[in-house]
Amino acid sequence: MPAPATSTAQAPANSRSRVLVASLIGTTIEFYDFYIYATAAVLVFPSLFFPDSDPTTALLSSFAVFGAAMVARPIGAVVFGHLGDRLGRKGTLVASLLTMGIATFLIGILPTYEQAGWIATALLVVMRLAQGFALGGEWSGAALVATENAPRNKRALYGTFPQLGAPLGFIIGNGLFLVIGALLPSSTGADPSQPSEAFLTWGWRIPFLFSAVMVAIGLWVRMRLVEAPVFSRTREAGLVRKLPLATVFRSHGKQLVLGTFFMLATYVLFYLMTTFSLSYGRTAEDAAVPGLGYSYTTFVLMMIFGVLFFAAFTLVSGPLADKYGRRSTLIWVTSAILVFGLVWVPLIGMGTLGVVLWLVLGFTLMGMTFGPMGALLPELFPTSVRYTGSGISYNVSSILGAAVAPFIAVALWEAGDGSPWLVGVYLSSMALLTLVALIVGKETKDVALDEGETPAGAGTTADRDGSPASTVAP
Repeated sequence: MPAPATSTAQAPANSRSRVLVASLIGTTIEFYDFYIYATAAVLVFPSLFFPDSDPTTALLSSFAVFGAAMVARPIGAVVFGHLGDRLGRKGTLVASLLTMGIATFLIGILPTYEQAGWIATALLVVMRLAQGFALGGEWSGAALVATENAPRNKRALYGTFPQLGAPLGFIIGNGLFLVIGALLPSSTGADPSQPSEAFLTWGWRIPFLFSAVMVAIGLWVRMRLVEAPVFSRTREAGLVRKLPLATVFRSHGKQLVLGTFFMLATYVLFYLMTTFSLSYGRTAEDAAVPGLGYSYTTFVLMMIFGVLFFAAFTLVSGPLADKYGRRSTLIWVTSAILVFGLVWVPLIGMGTLGVVLWLVLGFTLMGMTFGPMGALLPELFPTSVRYTGSGISYNVSSILGAAVAPFIAVALWEAGDGSPWLVGVYLSSMALLTLVALIVGKETKDVALDEGETPAGAGTTADRDGSPASTVAP
């Protein structure tokens, strides 16, 4: 007999291509926006917005503003998570992308310290906080679009597509900076790692302004989405929560803590390989705190080569996590990250070949650890609080890992008199914390995304842990 007709059954479904493109394009744009800021934070912002400080202090101040966005991310996760769990994923994703795009575009037209004094620096901080606020709601929404529309045995594979936005955003953002730098070369010629006057005056603004084009494309793709059936069923069953945040803290505190520490090593590795490495790689060997002494162009090309491995192994990690489980896969990868942190100095000491190998290994491990997170964190929470729960875990980890990682790394780099061995030990320590969390946690591969939620028409509604659910009209 045919199944009874319901509004959920009659709702149009998202095609596989639409799901994958929508989850990929948004995170690509979001990470592009973040990467161009990270590049500018190293390359031009110290001199444009902190000119009265010595070079190291200016760099640390620039990194502090960079890290300030991470503080705003959990706030964005709460606000966008509340909207996503109550009203739906589609509209919330559109709002987060639009917020990010506007903030990034406005950075491109900001006055510098020379033009507006401290007001310019304050505006930069405000725009950076807006970026962090937006990204706080972007990732979890994109991950949910992918996993909630995926076949059960391919959730990790689908979940790698929003993760793939990170390497793609890096390549596009840094590639654009390279092109602009080549068109506006340094006039001195003595130090090609230093930007030219034209680059400092207006060239750095182009990537920020270009984000408007990318956002328009992303909005067009996301406006064509429809809600995933799993969320539609939750809404029709009256399981939408009045206060998803309260439910998450009351009933899913353990999952929040575990999810936060699951991501810790990933975040630290992520920002050491993309932000700290750029500072370390292009700092002169005879500087007060010596670095590797590569030109900006040379080192970024080396990084882009490494990021290709990041992209490839992000996709490789999905089928592995679907076959062997998220927890088992990540235990092995995190153990490898721990070892990787302890061999930084021997690798870098091998010269250019060793530096390239260091970048390739770091970015390969980054893909292997980042890819499964697109499925793992959403699987920790039931549908009614999934946007909020996964978003908070992901973004609180950004404070513990990404917000402080570049700052700590520079301090440890100085403490090591130019050697990054302490930075590698720091990475290994964070990997150890993640490894403990993975050992304590449970496998989620076979969890049903609406497990424990009573279908529409049942007499009692309950959450995954048995706590009562409030009923909210759609």
